[in-house]
Amino acid sequence: MPRPQLPWREIRLASGLVLAAFLLTHFSNHALGLVSIEAMEAGRAWFNRLWRNPIGTILLYGSLLLHFLLALQALYRRRTLRMPVREASQLALGLSLPFLLIGHVMGTRVEWAVTGQDSGYPEVVRNLWLLNPDFGVRQAAVLVIAWLHGCLGIYFWLRPKPWFPAWALLLYTGAILIPILALLGFAGAGREIAEAPERFPIPAPPESDLLPLISPGLYAFFGGLLAATIAGRIIRSANLWSRRVQIRYPNDQVATVPHGFSVLEASRTAGIPHISVCGGRGRCSTCRVRVIDGLENQPPPAAQERGTLARIKAGPNVRLACQFRPTHHVTVVPILSTGRNGVTALVHAGRAQGQEREVAVLFCDLRGFTGLTETRLPFDTVFILNRYFEVVGEAVEDAGGYIDKFIGDGVLALFGLRTTPQEGARQALDAALRIKAGLARLNEDYASEFEHPLRIAMSLHAGPAIVGQMGYGQATSLTAVGDTINAASRLEGLAKELDVELVISEDLATRAGLDLSNRNHQIVSIRGRAAPLGSWIIPEVGSLMSSS
Repeated sequence: MPRPQLPWREIRLASGLVLAAFLLTHFSNHALGLVSIEAMEAGRAWFNRLWRNPIGTILLYGSLLLHFLLALQALYRRRTLRMPVREASQLALGLSLPFLLIGHVMGTRVEWAVTGQDSGYPEVVRNLWLLNPDFGVRQAAVLVIAWLHGCLGIYFWLRPKPWFPAWALLLYTGAILIPILALLGFAGAGREIAEAPERFPIPAPPESDLLPLISPGLYAFFGGLLAATIAGRIIRSANLWSRRVQIRYPNDQVATVPHGFSVLEASRTAGIPHISVCGGRGRCSTCRVRVIDGLENQPPPAAQERGTLARIKAGPNVRLACQFRPTHHVTVVPILSTGRNGVTALVHAGRAQGQEREVAVLFCDLRGFTGLTETRLPFDTVFILNRYFEVVGEAVEDAGGYIDKFIGDGVLALFGLRTTPQEGARQALDAALRIKAGLARLNEDYASEFEHPLRIAMSLHAGPAIVGQMGYGQATSLTAVGDTINAASRLEGLAKELDVELVISEDLATRAGLDLSNRNHQIVSIRGRAAPLGSWIIPEVGSLMSSS
């Protein structure tokens, strides 16, 4: 029975959020300097109640030590130090923070703990603004670096969340404004003291034989931990290099790495391009590989890898490169290529990297349009088609949806990208009603031009889909893929087969709150889908007005 694994990722996140909360309150206290030093001192009283009680102190310094130890663990566990710049920046900042903060902590927390003398804002500001401005600049830079590290960590945590794109601009603005306001507040306090120093008497310096010894001890403690981690890496590498593993790639590329390296680490070590959107943390499947030789007797997938592979319904010979650590020679083929014909569109932030979202999907297609074009000039055909696309486009956008693509005389639209699944379903239904009304107006306006009125077939479905930027070069656009899209396309085909205007899946009807119990119901088998799909058959879209 496998040993249970501690949730290190969750522990690291929790400790990081505690430190981020401390920085937020600390910077907010600094920002009160824009009002006055007295306001800063009043804010400091509340700040001390929060962080200088026994629970707050243990929580703060326990989180700082734990976060540093987990950064050391991440450094030790990495088989190679080759990594993307953003990962290297986050790791380097995390390891450097204790060393950068020791001076600031010594002048505030440690001095208070050892001597019982609490340095207020007037004394700290005078020392850093008037007496030692160089040290003040360094301390300001340290706090900004700490803030940057926290923002990077929170960004990597929130980036996959479906709601993040809608809130990203507000969060970015806050991340920039908070340290700026803090620095401006500190500068305002410095000018206030410089203009009226007599208002702020200078207290006697603290006396303690122990205080000068603590700072070197802290540097030695954290430096020793870092040195021990690096030494452990060197010893482990020397041991592992005695047991080498060859990983073969397409085009006769070979990476020879020590036993224990993951396939992704082997790729990075050998300089072989290998996609990994989540940074090798097993949170996505973009680094997956197909093992074509040497899979026998390899370590089985751990729980995290099994869960991801099951989610994408991967075959038995597919493994996540960031989690698969071969014990003997193996031949692999990255499934998502980085070459010209691969998926190099996964390059932008946010939705560009792909997110699983609950969306509502609308497919619509003109009936008999091919026959209509056979009797018309090409320019006339293009004019009619553009008027139809205008009707559909305006209907979708007015309902709050997004036009994914035009396919011949068909249209794919997505809803719920920035709303709840229920609201997205209602938007899709609203769009279908608008399209029907717009098509009726189009038929009325061009009745003399059409031998038969334009007719439409539509489908509505809802469910999970992968939404992201896909394509190549200038043909890259935001689109969606997955079983939900395939099922919606099949329902649109069913509408054509039954010669009706609309087919609605049970999933969308439930989300939209539609009561269709008196309508024709059919169970539809979807090619490539194990479970059939319950659907409601709507001959005339206009009849839904009473149901919606």
